[in-house]
Amino acid sequence: MCISFRQRISSFTAAAALAGGLALPGAASAAHNVVSYSAPVQAGTVVISARQRSLFLVNGDGTAIRYPVAVPKAGKEWSGYAHIDGKYVNPDWVPPAVVKQDHPELPNFIHGGSPHNPMGVRALTLDRNQVAIHGTTNKMRASVGTAASYGCIRMLNEDVVDLYERVGVGTPVVMTP
Repeated sequence: MCISFRQRISSFTAAAALAGGLALPGAASAAHNVVSYSAPVQAGTVVISARQRSLFLVNGDGTAIRYPVAVPKAGKEWSGYAHIDGKYVNPDWVPPAVVKQDHPELPNFIHGGSPHNPMGVRALTLDRNQVAIHGTTNKMRASVGTAASYGCIRMLNEDVVDLYERVGVGTPVVMTP
């Protein structure tokens, strides 16, 4: 729904981020916002609350790390269970057909690391049809906290880097309305 990209793994450096105009990891991050959280899920589970516009990484001790996110817009919502099935650094992006139809002005391909790449600096793909948890462009940072995507979960780049380091392939993901 929101992603279609070639697998491309590349290293992330501060110099490359500055050159590309991307937000650097650690800058104004809400990543360490630990909150009280109890849910019937195992430690390490990612829970996304569409209503709260938040992603929670469950610690298992009655707390979770809370990250602000952009969730799917009306008509693109989903709920249920998924798993992380891939981790990518500076992924390339090809707009899916539904996105291209709505935005024909978009290029057919954007290289990873480009300041115009809507995937940002990291992407965690889910075992759902073209859905990922990913970063964003500086221009689209203001969308975090809203319902704006075509199915993906959009995070601030500094937050998706933090989450990327904390989770692995196979991590369970739960999306709630």
